[in-house]
Amino acid sequence: MRTAGTPLDRLLKIRPGVIAMIGSGGKTTLAHRLAAALPGRVIFCTTTRIFPSDTLPNAADAAQLRRLLDERRAVCFGTPAEHGKLSAPPLPPEALRRLADYILVEADGSAGLPLKAHLAHEPVIPAGSDRVLAVVGASGFGVPIQSAAHRSDRFAALAGTSPEALATPAHIAAVLRQEGGFDTLIVNQVSNAARRAQAGVLAAQLPVPAFAGEVRLDHLQRLSSAC
Repeated sequence: MRTAGTPLDRLLKIRPGVIAMIGSGGKTTLAHRLAAALPGRVIFCTTTRIFPSDTLPNAADAAQLRRLLDERRAVCFGTPAEHGKLSAPPLPPEALRRLADYILVEADGSAGLPLKAHLAHEPVIPAGSDRVLAVVGASGFGVPIQSAAHRSDRFAALAGTSPEALATPAHIAAVLRQEGGFDTLIVNQVSNAARRAQAGVLAAQLPVPAFAGEVRLDHLQRLSSAC
């Protein structure tokens, strides 16, 4: 279990490097909470599309990024794209590593839904990433897959059920096991005992360290210590 007051970066054992976040139900919130907690310089960016940050300064080019990093410890960096969003920054990850200690990368989208399955081209994890954190939204437990999951048909196929079925920890675990590619699971939106119990059932079916809680409140609890 988490020791009271342990910052999220220490709990998750985040070290300097490129940290990719995939999945659904809280990636952006996790990135912002880590940006607030991590020591040293932080760049938050994406390999897909995100909205500009409303809490971090936003940089659109390398010169602006360098200036903002001299003034502020953490910066959101991306290329302006359509619909007011940001796409991947104009500098590759290896260049970003020379400018900041931590590169936090939102590596896929989930259309604001708590669950997600990936198509063949997803997620877009930068080569050489040091960590890949998978996020799952507990608000999807017990909700029809067709309503709770982005790429719901793909999710249902991987889970071996129909899009009309209610999403269970076993369904979510089946999808995560088949997709793989992550080293840590974070079950977010765990706001009550029932969701905590379901998160524990999910974690028990996966071979990676797992945590559950409410990221927006900087509250996570260790569920498993798998390696």
